[in-house]
Amino acid sequence: MSLVSQNSLASAHVPIDKRAEIADRREALFRETIWQTCRRVALGATWSLMPSRAGQLWPLARLWLSDLVSPRRGLPDPDMSAEMGEFAGIVHDLSPTTLIAAYRRGLFPLTHFGPLKWMSPRERCVLHFDEFHISRRLRAMLRQEKYTVTFDRDFESVIKACASPRKGRLALTWITPRIMRAYAELYDAGCVHSFEVWNRAGELVGGGYGVALGRIFIIESLFSRETNTSKYGLTMLNWHLAKWGFQLNDNKWATPTTLQMGFRRISRAEYLHELGAALAGERPRDRFEVEASPKTVADWNLDEGSNAGPETAG
Repeated sequence: MSLVSQNSLASAHVPIDKRAEIADRREALFRETIWQTCRRVALGATWSLMPSRAGQLWPLARLWLSDLVSPRRGLPDPDMSAEMGEFAGIVHDLSPTTLIAAYRRGLFPLTHFGPLKWMSPRERCVLHFDEFHISRRLRAMLRQEKYTVTFDRDFESVIKACASPRKGRLALTWITPRIMRAYAELYDAGCVHSFEVWNRAGELVGGGYGVALGRIFIIESLFSRETNTSKYGLTMLNWHLAKWGFQLNDNKWATPTTLQMGFRRISRAEYLHELGAALAGERPRDRFEVEASPKTVADWNLDEGSNAGPETAG
């Protein structure tokens, strides 16, 4: 059992008799073989060299060389990426304190190629909960209650699944063992939350995790092992975030799925303004618990003209 795992599990909400068991499980899950490491690096390099991404190589090289000459240990200004594309700086510290401070500045860590970097995209894709859209097919799935959704029940399996290859998709990931351990520490601190989607056989078939600060939730990654299960779980999560008084859900980049669900693009400046307002509010809770059935969530915003959502907590 590693020292990092022992320290991160010392938070009050983890029962003493469970800490060693959880730490040992993380040691087993949060690793990759030499072959997996080589494949991840090779795929990351190949992806970065694609014509649509090649324009980012020069800014990345400039940032990397600048950091080699004069390393910056503090957090960068998010607007530094105006000259560096989406890159704001090189990550030197992934401690919980630094990660939380970075998110409060609108930064987040990521890499597919080269060193781990602080990212600050020119645009962010966010959800205002009164704009959330549930498709007819997804409403039907929710009413059937084919799946059960839980919060914070199996973070370790969720982050491992998010990092694992998906059927029919390129096995490209930034979620390395180092990232897994860092976000596990934030999970223990109550700043990271997972949602899990279980089928009737009790198998984990979808889910995701993200960071909660103040009244903003920042999605890190989602996965599906059965059709639409990540959408199913994300819909359940959004209903609860709205009920609990969250102001914003941030998916970072736009995807066809999130745009269909009502997320929309806003500029970096607008995002930082909304982030500041969301951080000014007290975080509603440290641990998430499901408070509504899928059938109840299926009726959310059913009257598209009124955009009536769940009653928010006072």
